[in-house]
Amino acid sequence: MYISLMVLVFLLSFVAMLNFISNQSHFLMTLLSLEGITLSLVLYVPISLSMMNAPNASISVMLLTLGACEASLGLSLMVLMSRSYGTDLLKSLTMNKC
Repeated sequence: MYISLMVLVFLLSFVAMLNFISNQSHFLMTLLSLEGITLSLVLYVPISLSMMNAPNASISVMLLTLGACEASLGLSLMVLMSRSYGTDLLKSLTMNKC
């Protein structure tokens, strides 16, 4: 049972990374891909720790906290960028404006 869950989580992370590499034009799609990678990590760590009979409660909560911080920072950056530039396209960002 654990092996099938591990394969499913690996496929989820692979699809999220593939989506992150292929869709780099919109900032929202990049954020969604990063959230998929974070979700697969949150699912992978407790499964792998339970296979090794290690305590996993604190690590799972820490990963969820870091995922929530990542999401809030990403959304605030997206709101700031859409208010400043009027779009969420990553092509509109240049190093001269930063």
